[in-house]
Amino acid sequence: MEPGRITQHIGASFIPIDVIKRFCGPLLEKFRIEIAIPGLLFIDTPGHEAFTTLRRRGGSVADLAILVVDINEGFQLQTDESLNYLKQFKTPFFVAATKIDLVPGWYPHKNECFINSFNKQSEDAQEELEKRIYNIIAQLSQRGFESERFDRISDFKKQIAIVPTSGKTGEGVPELLMMLAGLSQHFLKERLELSKECRGTVLEVKEVTGLGTTIDAIIYDGTIKCGEYLIIGGKEPTVTKIKALLRPQALKELRIEKKFESLKEVHAAAGIKISAPDLENVIAGSPIVCVSDKSKVDEAKKAVQKEIEEVEFSKEGEGVIVRADTLGSLEALITILKNNEIPIKKAEVGPITKQDVVELDSVKDELKKVILAFNVEPLPDVEVMASDHKIQIFKNNIIYRIVEDYQKWCSEKKEREELEKLEKLVRPCKFRILRGFVFRKRKPAVFGVEILAGVLKPDTPMQKEDGKDVGKIKQIEKEGKIIKEAKTGDKVAVSMEEPTIGRQINEGDVLKSVITPANLAGLKEIWNRLHDDERQLLKEWKLIQD
Repeated sequence: MEPGRITQHIGASFIPIDVIKRFCGPLLEKFRIEIAIPGLLFIDTPGHEAFTTLRRRGGSVADLAILVVDINEGFQLQTDESLNYLKQFKTPFFVAATKIDLVPGWYPHKNECFINSFNKQSEDAQEELEKRIYNIIAQLSQRGFESERFDRISDFKKQIAIVPTSGKTGEGVPELLMMLAGLSQHFLKERLELSKECRGTVLEVKEVTGLGTTIDAIIYDGTIKCGEYLIIGGKEPTVTKIKALLRPQALKELRIEKKFESLKEVHAAAGIKISAPDLENVIAGSPIVCVSDKSKVDEAKKAVQKEIEEVEFSKEGEGVIVRADTLGSLEALITILKNNEIPIKKAEVGPITKQDVVELDSVKDELKKVILAFNVEPLPDVEVMASDHKIQIFKNNIIYRIVEDYQKWCSEKKEREELEKLEKLVRPCKFRILRGFVFRKRKPAVFGVEILAGVLKPDTPMQKEDGKDVGKIKQIEKEGKIIKEAKTGDKVAVSMEEPTIGRQINEGDVLKSVITPANLAGLKEIWNRLHDDERQLLKEWKLIQD
């Protein structure tokens, strides 16, 4: 339970009821808690894998979650990532504030209850720990959660419990187990009743010597039996017969344990290794259904396929293509994209293919000619093909980073396009010809002006206030240097080929830029890029209504 620990796999271990009672028996007696659950199945994961691989229809496999936070460091990037998944899948959780043994002045008491150990500490050590607890309370408050140290909570339905613990000394572990057991019983009573049909999700697909291809799975409902038909969702559902059910010993992790106990049946919730033929094409995160009656296989196939089809899809129209390594990660990415109102053309599990590139080639909107890929790579030559067709690929092993990178790219691309468009358009502008600053009367007329409002650029067509056209601005100079534009308040020299000072224009005249209907339409498209005085000029000229 170390925060920020990096691992490539998910660990699952079962803690039976007798172990829970041994760890927190005195606490259970003190608070008069009767334990009715058979035990707790712990799934240890570094963050996103718990909520992308461990999925079931409509949410997460997890009934409860422990958000692990280093009490001395507080929230980190990976903490926020995990919290986002908890919110997305509406998973109840509490916080394990770990590494209390590293709090300055803390004297460890191995395997003691936190409260007992806390009461034995010096006042300075207690104060240091409280400072860190209140820092986590403040960080949770900033993220929209009310929280408190577990023993000071008045309403567990409204407040997030914070349990100070140490994985090294075992302090606080009894309270942590008591919290899990108590909350499970109190808030999840209806889920403690198992249904007749076995359901689960695939954690990993592994080659095991002597067994061939096996799957590690979490069974979250019902009972799985050796010899039953196993139906696994995918492009084409896999139908096979279970040869062996292998379970690690209590308190041992499924992902690393090599010695297994062979069982005839296993009740939920459990982490189990399944040996069966034809598992080579199974993908992690796929749904599992088990049936004993062959006549029910087709119905089970339809059920798992429906669950797959609710996530994977392809449709006509403009949108990005989404790829991910598991059904759960695909579902999570789709949810985030929908929340950000990003249209999706196709969403599938698996690597990026040439077909993806071909499908996007006909998309007109460049912001949608994009492939978003979580934890998958392009097949050979696909990246080169995508580059040739000007299709962008965003890939990362953090889902939120993919979306952030894509949105940043869209924003930068839009900004570039808007600035390029703005560069080509005539800008709203009004200036006065300064008296005593006529340097040349004609061919070209050169004279000084003061910009009263807006932006003046070369090639801007000008007219008098009565609407008579007088020609275009040829060049703009300021302090002897040619400049690309002049803004409100600037006093500059301009040159114009068409007019003659004293005939078409005179000192003191006010000239304004000519805004054609086509030019006005372009300005409206990039309205937010215009300065306030430019927008005001368009309203003043009644080209735009208030």
